[in-house]
Amino acid sequence: MAVSGSMYAPARTDAMDGVTVTADGAPSSLAVDMLVWGACEEDVDAEGGIACEALKAFDAATGGVVTAMIEEGEFKAKAGSSVFSRAGAGNAKHVGVVGLGKRADRATSAMIGLGSIAAAQAQKSKCKTLGIKGADGFENAVATGAYLGATEDQRFKSKPQAKTLESVKLMDVTADVSEGKARAVGVQVTKELVAAPPNVVTPTSMAQVAMDIARDHSDCMSVEILEKADCEKLGMGSYLGVSEASDEPPKFIHLTYKASGSDLKKVAVVGKGLTFDSGGYNLKAGPGSMIEMMKFDMGGAGATLGAAKIIAQTKPDGVEAHFIIAACENMIGSRGLRPGDILTASNGKTIEVNNTDAEGRLTLADALVFADKTCGASAIVDCATLTGAIIVALGEDIAGLFSPTDAAAKRMEEAAKTAGEELWRMPMPDNMWAIMKSEIADMKNTGSRAGGSITAALFLKQFVDEKIEWSHLDLAGPVWNDKKGGATGYGAATLAAWVSSFKK
Repeated sequence: MAVSGSMYAPARTDAMDGVTVTADGAPSSLAVDMLVWGACEEDVDAEGGIACEALKAFDAATGGVVTAMIEEGEFKAKAGSSVFSRAGAGNAKHVGVVGLGKRADRATSAMIGLGSIAAAQAQKSKCKTLGIKGADGFENAVATGAYLGATEDQRFKSKPQAKTLESVKLMDVTADVSEGKARAVGVQVTKELVAAPPNVVTPTSMAQVAMDIARDHSDCMSVEILEKADCEKLGMGSYLGVSEASDEPPKFIHLTYKASGSDLKKVAVVGKGLTFDSGGYNLKAGPGSMIEMMKFDMGGAGATLGAAKIIAQTKPDGVEAHFIIAACENMIGSRGLRPGDILTASNGKTIEVNNTDAEGRLTLADALVFADKTCGASAIVDCATLTGAIIVALGEDIAGLFSPTDAAAKRMEEAAKTAGEELWRMPMPDNMWAIMKSEIADMKNTGSRAGGSITAALFLKQFVDEKIEWSHLDLAGPVWNDKKGGATGYGAATLAAWVSSFKK
């Protein structure tokens, strides 16, 4: 780790230890400091009144404050919307209503939002106890949100504010919400890795996080860290070419989950792990280059480690899952990769580097070969903040999914739905590969400006056997959202759901 960042934690696994979320059948009348109601659009009429008998009773308990909030806030119960007030409702001194969207369309994302919005507001209002009504059937999703909403990342504050929220009750429901906490812990690990500066999250410290996960779950997890010399022996010239200019040594991270029993399905998650990306000699410069934000270029690796943490806690049966990260920095120096250089990947294919800022795919190339040839995975998903082009295509909230087969795409789409995260399948026509051909090597690492995210996916396809169920997730957009506080933790829950989809 860089000396200047050695006093900070790259990610915490105990960030949620101060709050508990339970669904033990507690009634809505239980004494809490804040009581929050999850409302569907059908619960609010067109004139801003209340069309739900249970919500009317809640309003009556507040002396009509809920009706006033709904009218003044023009609240229509759209998913993610909310209104709050300091008002009495029995023993509660604060009340709120959070929108869930249409009842028939209630999605995991809206239910996570219910928990997150409620807990964040309770924390802001310095409440110790919170009750949430409306989790029916989505208890684990609401629990995930509540844990995340109650957790603040103040690692880099000289005077962090004390947390007040201690207990969250999901009212009138009984369920085991341990899966919800497991998901929240993994997402928080991802958020904190992505949020941390590049002098804190280095290849070395990322490897340490992987080792910590393996240590904490030694009953099912093991880890191997390949050093530069190990990677040289495996012929990882594509990955090592990117890392050459950095004083930070590359760390090839291989974390393995093994369920008990035999005849395990081998799968792999491969995450892009550029802990800082200067662009190399194709330097990120000028307005819009976002060089100051290139700490999040390891968003795919952060999601990979977050997913590993979730899987270590939930322990799906019948699966052997490999979590692989080729971690390094892309810097500038006399040893650095030059435009025009030719690299040889570990599968023997040669690459003409025509842009040193298209470095992530170079690291992923060797990681994909490792997942296939060394780990023997029959299904692989790679995830990366790979292209700005995907943000132009899909915006900042949706990841791009590339899969050569409908079956692979469907599995990823279902995993994202389970996780409450958004993605959209993109085309990857083989005829566009002509743009990537080199006159002096097997391929170039970039094509034309048009269709940049597609040609990037086609590049990665060259390093995966066609018999493997493979998908590529370009999550450059949704890993960061300034309006939502920065790092989002996107990808961890989807990747964990993908791994779990193979369980017996």
